[in-house]
Amino acid sequence: MIPFSILDLAPVPAGSDIAQSFRNTLDLAQLGERLGYQRYWLAEHHNMPGIASAATAVLIGHVAGGTSTIRVGAGGIMLPNHSPLQVAEQFGTLASLYPGRIDLGLGRAPGTDQATARALRSYFEGADNFPADVAELLRYFEPAGPGQPVRAVPGAGVDVPVWILGSSLFGARLAARLGLPYAFASHFAPDAMDEALALYRRDFRPSKRLAEPYAILGVNVIAAGSEAEARRLFTSHQQSFVNLRRGQPGLLPPPIDDIAGFWSETERFGVERALACTVLGDADGVREGLAAFIARHRPDELIVTANVFEHALRRRSFEIVAAVRDSLA
Repeated sequence: MIPFSILDLAPVPAGSDIAQSFRNTLDLAQLGERLGYQRYWLAEHHNMPGIASAATAVLIGHVAGGTSTIRVGAGGIMLPNHSPLQVAEQFGTLASLYPGRIDLGLGRAPGTDQATARALRSYFEGADNFPADVAELLRYFEPAGPGQPVRAVPGAGVDVPVWILGSSLFGARLAARLGLPYAFASHFAPDAMDEALALYRRDFRPSKRLAEPYAILGVNVIAAGSEAEARRLFTSHQQSFVNLRRGQPGLLPPPIDDIAGFWSETERFGVERALACTVLGDADGVREGLAAFIARHRPDELIVTANVFEHALRRRSFEIVAAVRDSLA
């Protein structure tokens, strides 16, 4: 069976706080390790009260320090917000502390609004420099040469697997050209998934980092005692999505019984399209849904995300998904 991994946004539920969110993140990572998940990725977002993973590298260190075998990484670092040298130093440090366990996924969006992007990096001009920034970052991980004027310390000569993240053909082309593994954000932007995956596999050029194409697909999965319960739990994520599009980002809301009364028809259409790669249900329903998704798209790995309001129910969902994974094997 293909590996399953976890994508976490360190959600902050209404009535809770960021400190509790971090405790939940570490607890979920430890559970994922015991359940045999391949990796645990955290995503960079800014100026969003319900997402606490802004200082992504710091949180990765917290999770890696509280686990022992699961790979921990960024899914991803939004490179336009950062200097490539600083990212190389941060992840060179992490990989030196936790050798063989750190992943670095790179995205070209700012992960926030334009005002916050300017606050993060005053000379931010968009993502046009992303390929050059990636190439610069990769060079910092190479062994330093004689007379090299700038080197990453730590970083130079440190083994840090680098991934390209994307939701369009741009990232697929870049990952293929550079010979890097590719992660597609199908969990929130699936429209170009099939075309991007085909392009990546067709145009992939082997590199010293990767001999054959390797692609991860993201899926929203909520498993519960019944399909009705899973659909109700999913309304927290649906509400968050609508609130973000209304320009009102906030804490993760509790689930509601009547999602139809919450959104307009236009909002419903937009959310259902964006979250089309979603599997909800009891163990049997999740098994059927994931088996169909894997058979159709043939990913090399699945990365599962679940924004569930109650932490205990979020844990239970990942437990059910792990059992489904094992049964599919």
